[in-house]
Amino acid sequence: MLCELCGEARPRLVVDLGSGTGLSTRWWSGRARRIVGIEPDAGMRRQAEQASPVRGLSYRAGTAARTGLPPGRADVVTAVQALHWFEPEATFAEVARLLRPGGVFAAIDCDWPPLTDWRLDRLWEELFRRAIRLVKQKKVAPGLHHWEKAGHLVRLRESGRFRFVKELCFASRSRGGAADLLRLAESQGELALLLRLGRPEIEQPLAALRRAAARYLGDRAVPWTYAYRVRVAVV
Repeated sequence: MLCELCGEARPRLVVDLGSGTGLSTRWWSGRARRIVGIEPDAGMRRQAEQASPVRGLSYRAGTAARTGLPPGRADVVTAVQALHWFEPEATFAEVARLLRPGGVFAAIDCDWPPLTDWRLDRLWEELFRRAIRLVKQKKVAPGLHHWEKAGHLVRLRESGRFRFVKELCFASRSRGGAADLLRLAESQGELALLLRLGRPEIEQPLAALRRAAARYLGDRAVPWTYAYRVRVAVV
């Protein structure tokens, strides 16, 4: 879809902002001539670089607001599960600078959690509301700011940087059990940060999710539904 929007069956350059360990950057293997992942965290960049080599793919230090790449060269710029960590105004300015006329920016997010059982969804939401409050109250990450994903579309439109902005929705199906759901939860945002810091305040709501996952899912692999929101913007 992104190739169709930018008018290139095989984009000449794709830039992935907040590339982390490279999962979303490697998506482009065989689909783009050159792929560059931008990631400020050295540890995550090392993990990405240690993965199987992909022709035309590289990683570099930088931020969404300052990539260090030349202007007007990219056909596609992506931010996958990452835009909510980026200061919007500076990020949109850098994206518009990177893209050639008609190039496409895509902010791709998954609605967490994947739908399994409504009782687990409810506990997941309670757990992450608690995690977000703790991060703010305890000031465990004073430089970290979270922009609500629900505001991405409006911020893109109001930035004045893009000629066309639209939100698209997709779904996919998978399967998993209790252990898979818990691994997914413990890898996400504020909860992952609190667990790394050993904050005991998060243990009670996390234990409630563990008990419920064991009760309602157990070792069974049940169907999961993932919902994705893709905000596309054309310069």
